[in-house]
Amino acid sequence: MTNKLALGIDIGGTNCDFGLVDHEGNIHYHNSIPTAECDEATDLVDKIHSILASEKLLDSIIGIGIGAPNGNYYSGCIEFAPNLSWKGKIPLARLFSKKFNLSSVLTNDANAAALGEQKYGIAKDLSDFVIITLGTGLGSGIIVNNELIYGHNGFAGELGHIRVVPNGRSCGCGRKGCLETYASATGIVRSVSELYSKFKDTSPLSRMEQPHATDIFQLAKEGDKFAQEIVDFTAKTLGNALADFTCFSSPKAYVLFGGIAQSGQHFADLVKRYMEDAMLIIYKNKVEVRISSLHGQNAAVLGASSLVWGKNIRS
Repeated sequence: MTNKLALGIDIGGTNCDFGLVDHEGNIHYHNSIPTAECDEATDLVDKIHSILASEKLLDSIIGIGIGAPNGNYYSGCIEFAPNLSWKGKIPLARLFSKKFNLSSVLTNDANAAALGEQKYGIAKDLSDFVIITLGTGLGSGIIVNNELIYGHNGFAGELGHIRVVPNGRSCGCGRKGCLETYASATGIVRSVSELYSKFKDTSPLSRMEQPHATDIFQLAKEGDKFAQEIVDFTAKTLGNALADFTCFSSPKAYVLFGGIAQSGQHFADLVKRYMEDAMLIIYKNKVEVRISSLHGQNAAVLGASSLVWGKNIRS
């Protein structure tokens, strides 16, 4: 194994994926651990270090890139992430630097996915686009004129916490009606109990104790009317939000990433249709909706690792 590899880490609400990546985007090693197994951030740092040490891979790493919810590039801290059990402000980049004795850089997980898609995936031809990560929550990474937008305090691009329903569903951020409470893996499951439908009682979903987003999409494909209504409602909510968000950065495309996005072209087409229906006329038929090409390869791991090679590296 080459001795010039970047350690890319993608911390999600459910799992933490990490891999060793070369400059061309080849993943030489990949592993994953449940985020919930780590009561403290230091537990995660120790586990990753221990696994790589046991595989005799530490000497091959030249730097560390990390993508995490509410990851602040400027401070190197995870700050008050609603979908993680670690509370408050966590100096994660410093913790990794100290443990590995290497330079580390932290960014938002959706920002990392955006970098991965632009460098290695479906957004290679794009200088202006927005990635929408549809996982436990909803994240977004904005690239304008080939520059990732961080804003003055490192938190630009929290589309998941734009409120789309006044006094709507409660969100982990403490507010109500946020987009991610409707258009995310957890949001679509909440719709099972919260949406009214004349087809609800006859649907298999009503008999499932803990349905998953994959169950909903599968039943929708099989013709279940209630599941189809949920998918349609989710696509409409997301499409309307993207139409409004277009006014901010006028992207060439939205790239959908995550399990919901990988449910198929049908969902992306629904989002596109509802987005166009709600779009300001000067933007109509000018914005694409693409599906990530790196889902199986983990765009966020690739994107986080690319921070090590690029101009964004910080000590």
